[in-house]
Amino acid sequence: MSNEIVDKLERSFDCKQKAVRAVRFNADGNYCLTAGSDKSVKLWSVQTAVLLKTYIGHGAEVLDVEGSFDNSLICSCGLDKSVAVLDVASGQIVRKYRGHAGAVNCVQFNEEATVVLSGSLDGTVRIWDIKARKPDPFQVLDEAKDSVTSLKVLTHELLVGSADGRVRRYDIRMGKLFSDYIGKSVTSVSFTRDGQCFLVSTLDSTLKLIDKNTGEMLNEYTGHSNKEYKIDSCISSSDRQILSGSEDGFVYIWDLIDGKILGKLLHKSDGVVHSLSYHPTKCCLVTACENKVYIWMPS
Repeated sequence: MSNEIVDKLERSFDCKQKAVRAVRFNADGNYCLTAGSDKSVKLWSVQTAVLLKTYIGHGAEVLDVEGSFDNSLICSCGLDKSVAVLDVASGQIVRKYRGHAGAVNCVQFNEEATVVLSGSLDGTVRIWDIKARKPDPFQVLDEAKDSVTSLKVLTHELLVGSADGRVRRYDIRMGKLFSDYIGKSVTSVSFTRDGQCFLVSTLDSTLKLIDKNTGEMLNEYTGHSNKEYKIDSCISSSDRQILSGSEDGFVYIWDLIDGKILGKLLHKSDGVVHSLSYHPTKCCLVTACENKVYIWMPS
């Protein structure tokens, strides 16, 4: 079961959002969210590719989106420098945060969805308490020397990738910061499912698997193209495969242990595959290229 690989295109559909900037599975993997350059967020059924709802919370392109653990809230961010929290059922804006001095590239809930974290072109991560009356962040992390491109939360840890070539890991419980110099601009970070390692994509067409506790590089993955754009990478739900978008229209899949390319998924030969998201438990992948979303399964 866990050796399975996504190699078959199940379906693709036009999101009608101009360019799709991000695609994300929800917590149980039954739905996916898309962030569009037409300023909208859309909620889709993965099974049927039916549009369930459209959310409007931004005045410019939406760059990232995530659903809460209980599927009741959505957080999104964009070029308008704002972070929005939306109610899934009603579509209403619950909170709107404007504190960043530049475009907001990435957004995440904490596990309980009591807090929203946002990373921006202004080099800061801002942490917002959804329950608080005040619209100010209760914490600002300003260690990055350049744009914050990617962030991930795992229980009490926060992983932050920046264009300054560093990955910073904050242990929020201990109040500690660990910083690893990777080299080139970081475009994507993610934890392995077991939380022992993290994956980093950089603008030299390289992915690295790093041991979280020692900072040692365990493996390197190459073959794809990533020199200009912010491109997502991720780890399969089995923790056995590494996946990344690419500027040549493919998604590349590597074996986590031996680093060999296991497969390539063609989208469009002249399109950039910016965004992807792996199902939380199953062997299933959603990807975004230009105006379309693609759903991939094992054959």
